[in-house]
Amino acid sequence: MFEQYTQVLFVVTSLLAMMVLQALIATGAHRKQTEYVPGIVSAELDHFSFVFRSNRTFLNSLENVPLFVLSVLVACLVGVNAEHLLTVTVIFFVARLVHMVLFYAIATNKNPSPRSYFYMIGLFAQLYLIGVIYASF
Repeated sequence: MFEQYTQVLFVVTSLLAMMVLQALIATGAHRKQTEYVPGIVSAELDHFSFVFRSNRTFLNSLENVPLFVLSVLVACLVGVNAEHLLTVTVIFFVARLVHMVLFYAIATNKNPSPRSYFYMIGLFAQLYLIGVIYASF
């Protein structure tokens, strides 16, 4: 049933692997602090702290990626065109990847920051996919 979606599922798996990597990076950054409480990121930290940014990167993915993955699975179940779905999935993946890299690299409290644009690209890909799913009914 899912043979036509092999490439889509590969990209989704890559997206999940990226989240595992984010969890490892956030855990490593947190553990390198001289003073920390396991599982708690200090409320005094801001974007100038890599501990804060790595934690927020992972939490942001926890807020966005599962919804997209579920949307992809629903799209597969309703028979959305595999090539079309692959395009949307790759756009979302690249947007999330660039968002992650910029979140790690840019320490700024300014809004919008460059990562915000890639967050929005991912969000629009999600909204588009939901529209495609509804159109498939």
